[in-house]
Amino acid sequence: MLDHDLIRQRLKQRARELVPVLRERAPLAARNGQLPEETLRDFQEAGFFRILQPARWEGYELEPKDFFEVQMTLAEGCMSSAWVLGVVAIHNWQLALFDDRAAQDVWGADSSVLISSSYMPVGKVTRVDGGFRLSGRWGFSSGSKHCQWAFLGAMVPPAKEGDGPDYRTFLVPRSDYRILDNWDVMGLEATGSHDVVVEDAFVPEYRTHRSIDGFLQNSPGNAVNTSPLFRLPFGQIFVRAVSSSTIGALKGAIDLFIEANKGRVGVNDGRRIIQDPGAQAALANALVTVDECRTVLLRNFELMMQRAIAGEPLTMAERVKMRYDSAIVPDKCAQAVEALMYNSGASTIFRQHGINRAFRDIHTGRAHVANCPGKYALNLGAVEMGLDSTDFFL
Repeated sequence: MLDHDLIRQRLKQRARELVPVLRERAPLAARNGQLPEETLRDFQEAGFFRILQPARWEGYELEPKDFFEVQMTLAEGCMSSAWVLGVVAIHNWQLALFDDRAAQDVWGADSSVLISSSYMPVGKVTRVDGGFRLSGRWGFSSGSKHCQWAFLGAMVPPAKEGDGPDYRTFLVPRSDYRILDNWDVMGLEATGSHDVVVEDAFVPEYRTHRSIDGFLQNSPGNAVNTSPLFRLPFGQIFVRAVSSSTIGALKGAIDLFIEANKGRVGVNDGRRIIQDPGAQAALANALVTVDECRTVLLRNFELMMQRAIAGEPLTMAERVKMRYDSAIVPDKCAQAVEALMYNSGASTIFRQHGINRAFRDIHTGRAHVANCPGKYALNLGAVEMGLDSTDFFL
């Protein structure tokens, strides 16, 4: 029987220990365009990828709040490292929603095997006996070179005329896809979010997961993975994997800001920066932003888990509100880190400056489609005034 309290304590302690290590590795990781093998090994040995993995596959089956606490801490040292962990480790949770034969394919010989993804609905799908033929090119597959399988998104043609759209995640082995090394970006350089190409691969039915099943919290994998953890809405879990690392990156920038400016004196007026109202206000806003975003994140997951344990679904209004809560996080963190950078002096224009790196990483994370808050704000406002939701990735 696992001692979950002891595991939580150990995970959080190890994450905190790795912050300075990741900060030191960040420049080399960015130049290489992917995480160092040492970082992947550290994450594997610490058990970070197993936090939300099913216990029957040597996972810890902890709660999402435990995972995102670890991710936010690691992002204080390197947001790219935390981003890759967030995206890839969430797949260990999603695999538990598939028919159990899919998990056997991936973890049957080694439960540490990792899965990358691109959920862009760009795949070309043809129905065949026993499954589908899949082709396409997907972008932004973070951590892809560290993984042996990939989750790829596609719309499945209706089985008969009049049926609704059927968005699915397809599970594909590395032998069935190519990675195109095209990651050349301004931030999150070390995530290695390359393109993935599939050319007419067969995917059995059981290696697909229907979005509607994730939405209804009733997936094939629930037959064997019975913990309430696996009854949470998929749309509410994945989006936080690409938003919550910005909270930790902002916290790391705050620490660097305080360290750099406590003794700094302005070169023009000889005034101590700690007496500068602009610097004081920028720091205050950043501190409050971290506290607010973290508090809302943990509060929402507490409610999700309470409902899952009780077997009570979230209301549509609650889902829509939580979806916007996630999307607005990178926007808030981007604004806060901008103010920190603008009040840190000319030294922050150098790419290797920690605040410069946080600035670029947070803004790059903000560009993810799940982190563009405008349409989610409109949907929330519309639903609150009585209209139907236009978003179903909830």
